[in-house]
Amino acid sequence: MERSPPSSEYKEIAAQFAQAKALKQKDEAAGKSLSDQRKKLNEHKALQFKASHGLLIGLFSWLLFLHVVGIYFFTKGFLLTRLVLDRKSQCDVPPSLSEPVNAPIASDDGCWHPKTFDKAVVIIVDALRYDFTVPFRPSNELEAPHHFHNALPFFYETATEQPNNAFLLPFIADPPTTTLQRLKGLTTGTLPTFIDAGSNFAGTAIEEDNLIAQLRDAGKTLVQLGDDTWNSLFPGYFDVNLTHAYDSFNVWDLHTVDNGVSEHLLPLLNPVNSSKWDVVFGHYLGVDHAGHRYGPDHPAMTAKLQQMDRTFREIVELLDDDTLLVVMGDHGMDAKGDHGGESDDEIEAALWMYSKKGIFGRSDPAFVEPPSNAKERPVAQIDLVPTLSLLLGLPIPFNNLGAPIEEAFVGKSGQDWRNLAIVNRLAGAQVMRYQNEYANARGLEAEPTSGPLALWNGATFQWETASNSKKANDEKWKDAYVAFSKYQKETLSIYRSLWARFDVPSMGFGIGLLFVGVVLLAAYARGIRGDAIALTPFLLIRIFIGSCIGAAVGTLSGLALPQVAIVSAGLYGTAMGGVFGAISIATFQRKIFSLPFPNSIWGWAAVLFTVAQSVGFASNSYTIWEDQMLLFFLATFGALGLASSLRQKSVTDRALGSYHSVLFMVLGRVASFSRLCREEQMPYCRSTYYASSTSSTSAPWQLAIPFVVTLLLPSVIRSYYNGTKSYEGPATFWIGFAFRVGLLLSAIFWVLDAADDGDWFASNTTALKTARTLIAQLVLAIALAAGSTTFAWATPCVNIEASNENDAVAPSPKTLKTPAVPSTTTTTTTTTATPGTGRSITILGYANVHGSRYALLLTNYLLAGILVQKPMGSGALALLAWQIFSLLEVVDTSDLSRSAIGPVVLAMLGSFHYFTTGHQATLASIQWEAAFVPLKTVRYPWSPLLVVLNTFGAHILAAVAVPLLVLWKQPPGGGGGGGGGRSLTTTPSQPSHSSHSSHLLSDVAKATATFLLYFATVNLATTAWAAWLRRHLMLYRIFSPRFMLGGVVLVVVDLVAVFVGLVGVRWSFLSVGEVFGWA
Repeated sequence: MERSPPSSEYKEIAAQFAQAKALKQKDEAAGKSLSDQRKKLNEHKALQFKASHGLLIGLFSWLLFLHVVGIYFFTKGFLLTRLVLDRKSQCDVPPSLSEPVNAPIASDDGCWHPKTFDKAVVIIVDALRYDFTVPFRPSNELEAPHHFHNALPFFYETATEQPNNAFLLPFIADPPTTTLQRLKGLTTGTLPTFIDAGSNFAGTAIEEDNLIAQLRDAGKTLVQLGDDTWNSLFPGYFDVNLTHAYDSFNVWDLHTVDNGVSEHLLPLLNPVNSSKWDVVFGHYLGVDHAGHRYGPDHPAMTAKLQQMDRTFREIVELLDDDTLLVVMGDHGMDAKGDHGGESDDEIEAALWMYSKKGIFGRSDPAFVEPPSNAKERPVAQIDLVPTLSLLLGLPIPFNNLGAPIEEAFVGKSGQDWRNLAIVNRLAGAQVMRYQNEYANARGLEAEPTSGPLALWNGATFQWETASNSKKANDEKWKDAYVAFSKYQKETLSIYRSLWARFDVPSMGFGIGLLFVGVVLLAAYARGIRGDAIALTPFLLIRIFIGSCIGAAVGTLSGLALPQVAIVSAGLYGTAMGGVFGAISIATFQRKIFSLPFPNSIWGWAAVLFTVAQSVGFASNSYTIWEDQMLLFFLATFGALGLASSLRQKSVTDRALGSYHSVLFMVLGRVASFSRLCREEQMPYCRSTYYASSTSSTSAPWQLAIPFVVTLLLPSVIRSYYNGTKSYEGPATFWIGFAFRVGLLLSAIFWVLDAADDGDWFASNTTALKTARTLIAQLVLAIALAAGSTTFAWATPCVNIEASNENDAVAPSPKTLKTPAVPSTTTTTTTTTATPGTGRSITILGYANVHGSRYALLLTNYLLAGILVQKPMGSGALALLAWQIFSLLEVVDTSDLSRSAIGPVVLAMLGSFHYFTTGHQATLASIQWEAAFVPLKTVRYPWSPLLVVLNTFGAHILAAVAVPLLVLWKQPPGGGGGGGGGRSLTTTPSQPSHSSHSSHLLSDVAKATATFLLYFATVNLATTAWAAWLRRHLMLYRIFSPRFMLGGVVLVVVDLVAVFVGLVGVRWSFLSVGEVFGWA
């Protein structure tokens, strides 16, 4: 039996144990307290970052508001408007004439002039170009007919063989050549104004006097079949039981509307149903949709025109003697099937009128044969309004400026000059009445109308001479007709110039706001010394106070001054109040501001690129060839980057910078081969974006491009990740699998689309369309739904490897300054030794944790953008992405992350690839079919958003990529240096992750402001030049579309850079901070 230890020894052991236990508990308590302190500090720093980020979003949102208000005021003064008179012509109140035209006419026999027809069928074949209706006549032996030639011969045959029953003439539209504006002109007889172009897909009811309203007031039963735009313009006018309207925006559907119109029109022409209606308006859309989808030179256009030919032959067979048949195009189409502008192909439509009565004639035997081209004997589309009004015995609508069409009133013999003089005098008298009312309403002086008034007096003299002649004298009546016709043409010319009057003060207000926006962006981006984030709260407070004061002053001004609109005054006051508030901070914080002038060759290059472009937009030739000028500027940057790289001290930097500079130039040159030429570039440009210059479909070989993109693009992006050992974590799944699968599905989609276009599987078209739509929806789900979720919740793209110290290479002092703190130099990993464990930890991807994490967002929008582009466009966007990553490497190797050159070059890349994706600064280049890539019908807001993604996909990608210029190759704790983490050694004396994050956020804010500054400057330049050149011959063909493009692009990049780019920065920083901490 062992002896118990002595009590003294026991007590000593117990005391030692208690002391050790107390020390342990004290250490644990201290560690827990330190841990809690660090946790609270982390939470505080994270909250501080969120607050700073939120204020930054607020500041850029206010800048967006400033841009929108500036664009609004300029647009309000620049895009032309006219005063709409609410006066309406009445049957019992003819125009005031010195003597009656004829004996009073009973209303049953017609108003103002005896009616010729009781009923009419008026049909619009949308986009029926004049050369679709006349025989092809080659100019030389080598010229061959196109698919649209000789497919619709019926109009020409009847006009030639039955000149008393039919005539065919060129029908010239006034731009803009969009359907809604053309319908307004065809029913009111007035000229459209350019501001109407924006409402092409959101038509509002026509309130002014028009042909449809006159028919309704006369008690006619009206029927409308086809394009539903008519119901938007004339709600409640048409018989609800007989009217059948169809969706007009689905350009992929060639047959539903046309078949529906014929299905309901032909039965109405049956004698049994003739009493149910008086006037039928039919609107076929198949020709227009075939042009949009395939282009005019395609077998689908031949088939559609042949269908129209058969349809009109059937209609004529069913037509009775008392019914007038009118067939017309509302506009034409350009070489690839689009419209909206003012090129000859877009404005040259066709007009064919037919009657079994045989009342038409020609004033010259040579006119029996229709004009061979649209330059011979054209008539204006507004001339249809007085022509139909008088033929149907209706008053001419009050606002009409058109003249009766000669062939309809010259008689069978072609010599009824008296009747022509009568109808032209009537139309001229109505124009005179409108002219007087408009002058009184506008307060116009007599000088602008003195010329037409003299012509009117001369025409009246000719009329009196002919009327007082004792024997019939056709020459005198002809002279009177010619004189009244001259009066109408001169008045029309006067009003064309009169309605080209601009609201110069409003334009000045807009330009002033846009100029101030440029100044404020320049000051914030390049004029702040130090941290811009610290200044943002004070700036926002002053902007808020100034905006409130300005809003109050503006609103009160609007209330006190009747001539000032309250809304406009309030908006302008709010904007200017905020501007004064922002400027006021400079008086209190002068030390942190400096003049935003460059201090390096790169800064001056950025200024030169921006200013040279802005000045160039004063030239129409520069604007026309903008795509080539952008390529030159980008190549210049590549050359400068090569020269800078060759001067780097580090061999690695020299090699890497030189390689990516050359690659950047080569990729730009390759991308330039994808182009869509505008009319003004011909014949010095060759379109390659589609199968041909007259097509809207892709060539078979172009279908391989998306598959090449699928094969190469993920590998290319992966190579940039591998360069920093960042192809870890979520990057491996997203880039290596999900992104590649999305690209493959997108490639399959375009193959199915080509199969549908080419009728490869004619018996399974429905299944093909369904499969195509589902695939597109799946790709968008991967890109935007799954991609956004992945980006929001993914961990940083790093991987941690643990190894025994004996197996690892011992870290040198150069690569490891402090064992407890991760550190690197220009290497891409960091190694941390754990004392006492014999193990070391290597963090792969540490040196680029910020850049690799944020770049995942770029791939999401890249995938979505590639889907909605044509195959050639997908290749162009892939090259853009490749150029962006090469730009990041050039910026990194030359220490340019804080220079203005990076954001400016990125902005130029977005602008350049706008052209390589098949777009131009013209309305006709908008690819409306993008709205139906994942949809079968129009759905708001998705359809417009898809068109925006297609049109501005390159700009969107560039805006999303802006933060990468700062974040690429940035570790969590920084590493100093202006080169984005070039010196990555971390020591305890360096800034914590929190302060580093604040500085990074400040640099991101400045880079974003610089990026927006480029587009704000371009927009200001195009706006100012459009104002200065507002009387230029090419205003509406070149300068006005470029101004509109500049304004829309500025708003788009504002929205994307702020609400996608900066919001993405928030998610990325939070992800990195959660892993590596904030303090």
